[in-house]
Amino acid sequence: MFVDHVKIYVKGGDGGDGMVAFRREKYIAYGGPAGGDGGQGASVVFIVDEGLRTLMDFRYQRHFKAPRGEHGGSKNMHGKNATDVVVKVPPGTIVTDAEDGSIIADLVEHGQTAVIAKGGRGGRGNSRFATPSNPAPELSEKGEPGANKEINLELKVLADAGLVGFPSVGKSTLLSVVSAAKPKIADYHFTTLVPNLGMVETDDHRGFVLADLPGLIEGAHQGVGLGHQFLRHIERTRVVIHVIDMSGLEGREPYEDFLTINEELEQYNMRLTERPQIIVANKMDMPEAEENLKVFKEKLNDSNALIFPTSALTRTGLDGLLHAVADLLETTPEFPMHEIEDEDKENSVLYKYDGEAELFKVARDDDGAFVLSGYTVERLFRMTDFNFDQSVRKFARQLRGMGVDDELRKRGAKDGDTVRLLDFEFEFVD
Repeated sequence: MFVDHVKIYVKGGDGGDGMVAFRREKYIAYGGPAGGDGGQGASVVFIVDEGLRTLMDFRYQRHFKAPRGEHGGSKNMHGKNATDVVVKVPPGTIVTDAEDGSIIADLVEHGQTAVIAKGGRGGRGNSRFATPSNPAPELSEKGEPGANKEINLELKVLADAGLVGFPSVGKSTLLSVVSAAKPKIADYHFTTLVPNLGMVETDDHRGFVLADLPGLIEGAHQGVGLGHQFLRHIERTRVVIHVIDMSGLEGREPYEDFLTINEELEQYNMRLTERPQIIVANKMDMPEAEENLKVFKEKLNDSNALIFPTSALTRTGLDGLLHAVADLLETTPEFPMHEIEDEDKENSVLYKYDGEAELFKVARDDDGAFVLSGYTVERLFRMTDFNFDQSVRKFARQLRGMGVDDELRKRGAKDGDTVRLLDFEFEFVD
């Protein structure tokens, strides 16, 4: 089963908690703080495996949760860092945020990696907070929560050239003749239900990957027919091979077919018109094909157009076609899906996902209580150990420094008003 679009949930591991501990050894006075830091939480990391061809595995496992770091120990012992969860994906996978559609990673090369959900850092133990004015702090941090999000995985097959055209024009037959691929071939529309890939080698030993895509019909870019599900796959190809049925057996006019399919490609993605296009006049073994080809060339009126009369059935005209495709591939650069920063090109990760962290938001609940939300304030709250007064006071100072108190006053908060943060309630003290 070919799967090219799935939605999954990923969560990085929380960091381990820091510890509040003190040295208590015989004959050592004023041993001081000895609480260790927590370990780093594991991240969810995607890696490209060229042996994979579909996203089928994600149909059976849709949740990926990385383990948390180990808690800090006494005697300044650091908690163990957790091991990253490595998830294999096929080349050509685009990872997008399900909430806002932003691109997290575009994974195309074997071995390329991207951190999709980063693990939280470990909380600091009380040894880290010792100062001359407070040499024995009862203060530590809990581990930072790991990032979590729902993401969409979209596969766009990696092929050098792609066959496009109406159903039953001979794309699958052509692929089966020029490569070792064995696509399903039958005399009805939409025989091809999924993209098929074949490795093609010319007689001068130049090779390229050819993709046979399900047939397109008018309105495909709006979701009409079957091919609209697979239009995304043509975006990766460098050369478009437009197969046209010159026999006219389907009752359609070849030139109208040519215009319709090109219009669908343009409507789906304007950049597809930048791809060099080769026109394959197929089924030339049929009686009226020669006359139809002559009319087609007159209507096209383009002396620079690359038109190759072929018959996939009798295997005529194919050598010239394959040589032309190989020649074009040598001179056609790759079309980047998205602009990539130079600094990221040096690394194996093409995209670095850095969402802007929101400090806080203040809203009013139905009962008049003030509701605090936002990534930064929630992160600070989760990392605070409320079992120790010094930790509580530190959290209050952090809120003041962020401007939360001033914003609450601006919104009309008075002494004794209720302030909610996640599932907890506080009393506002002015």
